[in-house]
Amino acid sequence: MSAVLDLSSKEAEIRHALRGVIDPEIGLSVVDVGLIYNIHVGADGTAVIDMTTTTRGCPATQYLVDAVRERALDTAVAGDVEVRLTYDPPWSPDMMSA
Repeated sequence: MSAVLDLSSKEAEIRHALRGVIDPEIGLSVVDVGLIYNIHVGADGTAVIDMTTTTRGCPATQYLVDAVRERALDTAVAGDVEVRLTYDPPWSPDMMSA
């Protein structure tokens, strides 16, 4: 399997695992709500996850960041996980899956 396919499958595995992180205000997974913008697993085994919250100052921000990091680490796909919080682009309900 090529390195590109291998990394893609690692990213898919992490994304699948993140479906278990539930946004406490909406009651859906962070993936289904559209809070996970990007997942990249580098050749060094570090996963970088770009995510957002539904609003700036969301009271659940730290809980969500910590839960995303822990769930990604639980996959054993990545040796280290960096969660980067961004508001660009701003979240909107249009980002939710059907």
